[in-house]
Amino acid sequence: MRILVTGTEGYLGSLLAPTLLSRGDEVTGLDTGYYKNGWLYNGVAEAPHTLVKDIRNVTPDDLVGYDAVVHMAELSNDPIGDRIGDVTYDINHHGSVALASAAKRAGVSRFVYMSSCSVYGVADGTVDETSPTDPQTAYARCKALVERDVTALADDEFSPTFLRNATAFGASPRQRFDIVLNNLAGLAWTTHRIAMTSDGTPWRPLVHGLDIAKAIRAVLDADREAVHNQVLNVGADANNYTVREIAETVGAEFPGCEVSFGEPSADNRSYKVSFAKIRQVLPGFETDWDAAAGAAQLHRVFEQIQLDTETFTGRGHTRLAQIEHLLKTGQVDPQLFWTVNP
Repeated sequence: MRILVTGTEGYLGSLLAPTLLSRGDEVTGLDTGYYKNGWLYNGVAEAPHTLVKDIRNVTPDDLVGYDAVVHMAELSNDPIGDRIGDVTYDINHHGSVALASAAKRAGVSRFVYMSSCSVYGVADGTVDETSPTDPQTAYARCKALVERDVTALADDEFSPTFLRNATAFGASPRQRFDIVLNNLAGLAWTTHRIAMTSDGTPWRPLVHGLDIAKAIRAVLDADREAVHNQVLNVGADANNYTVREIAETVGAEFPGCEVSFGEPSADNRSYKVSFAKIRQVLPGFETDWDAAAGAAQLHRVFEQIQLDTETFTGRGHTRLAQIEHLLKTGQVDPQLFWTVNP
């Protein structure tokens, strides 16, 4: 299969692309390169040829001849959306819909979109793909808007699938430390202390980056009719955790780590998710990782590379800090387009 993957230089893309290449797919990457300096360890056996291009500048001509587009390249995460919400909508909503439209015009038959369980926002009980969405942030609202608008593009020739990933965790060569389990593991290693400012009661579903890659591969391999215009939560029921459970699991992995909690937080985002549908639509799909295994994996990486505080807290592995650096130094303009080199 000939596949274009956007975001191949990101946290998840750097895990996905090598697994597709290893099984014989012809893979081309596309990435604008915001996070080029976020390299933590040598963990990529093979990397695809990557086009350096902003998704907002992609044309149908760029996509002719591909069987599938896997779209992972968006501004990721809530703090960035809070900092530059207008640009988040420009890239994550309008840019993603324009990319899907270009793919359709180019004759690409399959379009796999990385959505998020964050679209559920605040929810009582367990939610599934039929539950109302209640996105609380610009990042989550954009995910819901892309699902809505790209769903409308589906027809007999163009088949999108929307993967609502749980919160990602685990080691990646392009490591991120601004997501919950990874951040807690970094704190446990560098400070021997996890001091939560909240009571840790909200629910968060987790999924390892390699299990997200596994789900994408399963969608690409599935019969078109099975995944056409489908929304699938990606994760496992057993990997619904409270934030307190995540902190305690990580703390237990790192000897001598102290774990403490605070008062209830004003951040009321909490959702427990059912992952039954993906197993019905993709028979045989199962996740391989849980929180304890992910914490142990990160522990091994930290030991091997002797992770230091400067690296852990540096902008290379924190999305908002890197974007703010690019803005402050004028390397990108206020709309996050690269400026002309001096």
